[in-house]
Amino acid sequence: MKIYLAEFLGTFWLVLGGCGSAVLAAAFPDVGIGLLGVALAFGLTVLTMAYAIGHISGCHLNPAVSVGLWAGGRFPANQLLPYIVAQVVGAVVAGGVLYVIASGKAGFDVSAGFAANGYGAHSPGGYSLLAALVSEIVMTMMFLLVILGATDKRAPQGMAPVAIGFCLTLIHLISIPVTNTSVNPARSTGVAVFVGDWALAQLWLFWLAPIVGAILGAVIYRLIGSAED
Repeated sequence: MKIYLAEFLGTFWLVLGGCGSAVLAAAFPDVGIGLLGVALAFGLTVLTMAYAIGHISGCHLNPAVSVGLWAGGRFPANQLLPYIVAQVVGAVVAGGVLYVIASGKAGFDVSAGFAANGYGAHSPGGYSLLAALVSEIVMTMMFLLVILGATDKRAPQGMAPVAIGFCLTLIHLISIPVTNTSVNPARSTGVAVFVGDWALAQLWLFWLAPIVGAILGAVIYRLIGSAED
């Protein structure tokens, strides 16, 4: 149970830190952190948790990462479901804590977005379903490539959390305008359940695309990362 509790806490921190920065701090008058700050916040959640719980659970914090690691031969299939359940529950609990905090401000309206992921009318930049689909698949694919490469036994030891954290930051810098950046079904679910309506209606994309991208990333790394010529 320790590994599942670690995944719960790690995903809780990712959603509270990442989505919390977007909801509470991104547009704070005059001194808001903006998109750069939100991107960095997501990267820092993974970086800090990788050092805190990486040695306990592997610090997946993301159903797509768990699936990708399984597809890459790094994770047993019999632990996939409990990992994913722990991650989603952690994300939803974090969404609840963030909702309690955010709703303490007069005029708060959860339907305005609450850092939920979306496409079309609910994309920050008005990007289409196809653009969102391609973005989420490619970004998650590259995320898995970095994760598998950085945690390879042949890679420099002890630096994987830095590479993975900065990769997630870069992913957000690229794709926040497109979908608000998911690459993580648990992160998307954790806030979508509180927004309801359109966020739940569009949630399917933010499960499908990251998982497809993660599997692609794993397959590609198995091809290029093999010790054999």
